[in-house]
Amino acid sequence: MANEQRPLEGVKVVEMATFIAVPAVGRILADMGAEVVKIESAKGDNLRFTAPNEGRPSDPHEDTNFDLENANKKGIVLDLRSPKGKEVLFKLLDDADVFLTNWRPGALARQNLTYDDLKEKYPKLVYGSLTGYGEKGPDKDLPGFDYTSFFARSGWSGSLYQKGTVPSNLIPALGDHQGALALTAGVLGALYRASKTGRGEYVTTNLLHTGIWVQSFQIQGAQYGTEFNGVMYPFDRRENPLPYQPAVKTKDDRFLQVMGPNFNIYWPLIMRAIGREDVLEDPIMSDQKKIQDSGRLGEAYDIVQEGFQQKTAEEWIPILKELDIPYALCATYQEVSKDEQAWANDVFYEMDYPRGPKALVRTPITMATTPLPDYNKAPLLGENTVEVLSGLGYSESEIQALVDEKIAGVWSE
Repeated sequence: MANEQRPLEGVKVVEMATFIAVPAVGRILADMGAEVVKIESAKGDNLRFTAPNEGRPSDPHEDTNFDLENANKKGIVLDLRSPKGKEVLFKLLDDADVFLTNWRPGALARQNLTYDDLKEKYPKLVYGSLTGYGEKGPDKDLPGFDYTSFFARSGWSGSLYQKGTVPSNLIPALGDHQGALALTAGVLGALYRASKTGRGEYVTTNLLHTGIWVQSFQIQGAQYGTEFNGVMYPFDRRENPLPYQPAVKTKDDRFLQVMGPNFNIYWPLIMRAIGREDVLEDPIMSDQKKIQDSGRLGEAYDIVQEGFQQKTAEEWIPILKELDIPYALCATYQEVSKDEQAWANDVFYEMDYPRGPKALVRTPITMATTPLPDYNKAPLLGENTVEVLSGLGYSESEIQALVDEKIAGVWSE
């Protein structure tokens, strides 16, 4: 699909970042039509080598997760420690609109690549940065991954688990993608203003902040303790103020998630669904506060759980639909990749690989009058080095000299 139909056609982005969060921002901007040039060292982005952790083949031609974060970009290899490598970077920035990085503040300062270093030479540049712990404070230079900065430090791992057990299993990218969406929003806002005023901006976020942001309801509520009948995380699921909120196990050992924030509406409906309307005749068991104050939350929880164990998940679905009770089957990852509703809403696209087609996930932004992008695979390491350097005015002999000096690198099988 031609880029001129996309909102960021003509926008140029230079990405100097590894792993997931910031490359995901570049991917979103590329989806919107921007030309994104990704700079890697000769060793390559570390995300190229994580396949064994994720049950995928270690094959540069079938690297689904690297494609997820880097589709539709151009990739070059550059040694930014050398003056000639830095010169190439500056040539890229000469007509760039956006610069993206996840380097830590100390590393940027040592290479003279902070926003303050660049803003006078490139006053219109939107500089986007995402780190583990932010730009200020005693921990600004700590290494940060979503497991540590997003999940652990923000309270997720220490709060959202069944009391008396251990923190839940985690997955990579969940926190990174939250941070990516936040940084994307800031970059787009700054880019809009730059187009109007010619003034660039320094846009930052971090995994700690986004981790706290997505849990802000509970973090704010926790400051009241249990003064207003609140619960302190972690807690036992049998003490949930909404006894039907924990996932329920069905007769066929599947889990269903039902939900309804207003107890007065959904408790009677759920009792009706499981055939326990007799419970509502008890003046205590029909009132949320009285259930909580009387210490009968565990009893209410057991009623719900026992009720849902009487039928299979397939049998429950029409009953819950009929009563308009919000529900969802707790799907496995294998089921999600085949979800008819997800495919109908263009959540996935099919990419061909040596081992057969795979469902890859689109970025979660669609525009009604803008066609969905066609996806090229992420660039192989140094795949576009010659093309990009040629576009900057380097001759064939100059490019070869940079390659020979190991300042630039090109893809080789």
